[in-house]
Amino acid sequence: MIWVTEAKALPDFRLWVRFSDGTEGEINLKDFIAKDARPIVAALRDPIAFSALRVDMDTVVWDNGFDLAPEFLHAQAKAHAPA
Repeated sequence: MIWVTEAKALPDFRLWVRFSDGTEGEINLKDFIAKDARPIVAALRDPIAFSALRVDMDTVVWDNGFDLAPEFLHAQAKAHAPA
């Protein structure tokens, strides 16, 4: 199982994430946040709310309680990694 070991918010709704397997990279969540109508996600359209994140247990969690599965984040980081 892969889990998040470090994360930080970057400008323009991006994350930098490091995983337990040593993989690390940036993940662009701008489109995801813009298109998801759930109120818990829509709240993250505020850059201050988006930047209020932490690593809790095995993944990224925002102060409003929203989280994303570490497997999803890992797949996104690998998909956007430089070749």
